[in-house]
Amino acid sequence: MKHYVTGDVEVFAYQRTKEGNVQCGDDYFYLSTDDYFICVLADGLGSGENAYESATAVVAIVKQYHSEDVETIMRRCNAELAEKRGAAVAIFKVYFSKREFVYSCVGNIRFFLYSSSGKLTYPLPVTGYLSGKPQSFRTQNYSYEQYSTFLIYSDGFHFNGLKSLLNPIRSLSSIAEEIKNRPFPFADDATFIIGKLY
Repeated sequence: MKHYVTGDVEVFAYQRTKEGNVQCGDDYFYLSTDDYFICVLADGLGSGENAYESATAVVAIVKQYHSEDVETIMRRCNAELAEKRGAAVAIFKVYFSKREFVYSCVGNIRFFLYSSSGKLTYPLPVTGYLSGKPQSFRTQNYSYEQYSTFLIYSDGFHFNGLKSLLNPIRSLSSIAEEIKNRPFPFADDATFIIGKLY
């Protein structure tokens, strides 16, 4: 499990590969600057080498263009996947000074934001996947409270009772360890990223 912390955000990330595969078909990237935190999770269609190729292509685009707005980055990712298998992609950007969250997703990646006052936000994704074909995006903006917790994960994970899991009284590390140690089947690539905004 990877751990990342700055003055504005703390993150734990964990990934495991589908049983029998060498390469993981999920990929992710996050970065915090003085002004914003950006995170992408890409789930390449299927598994194995072709899924890996699509997911890593998305991450490469976000690394290069992370300073751009979320919708522009999503369009770049879509164009990059034109000759590849395709991927479910979620990108979000947190602007610290405005306490604003911008989120966009196409495909079966799930995202939850749990505020310190107990409000659970779940933006609905656009069905489908990015593959270079014309694609409409639903880019959503949210305000967030200090000490809010976010959780984003690919479809290798499934959760019930998220409010109790993301209880702000619990430490982020204990929640991450609990998720990592849950007995999920290894029938798919699986990635989760959990973080707290300070």
